[in-house]
Amino acid sequence: MGDKVPPRNNAHCTIPDDVEQSTYRFIIVSAKRARQLQAGARPVLPTSSKKSTMIAMEEVRRGLVKYSLTGQAPQEPEPEAVL
Repeated sequence: MGDKVPPRNNAHCTIPDDVEQSTYRFIIVSAKRARQLQAGARPVLPTSSKKSTMIAMEEVRRGLVKYSLTGQAPQEPEPEAVL
């Protein structure tokens, strides 16, 4: 009972906490990249992992996956001029 298990380092599983990026966007981009890897795309990073999700998350976390935002941001209505 005296044996303590050292805590696991789960840094490879964390979602970046960046105010410029949203967690939702990170997950969506990682999922799309994982699908590309499953379909046969080559990883950008040298890795020993066989899990496409882990490879994709690391690539996105390091900024190696390029993406563009689609759609338009909601626009605020312009104030009407009072004459």
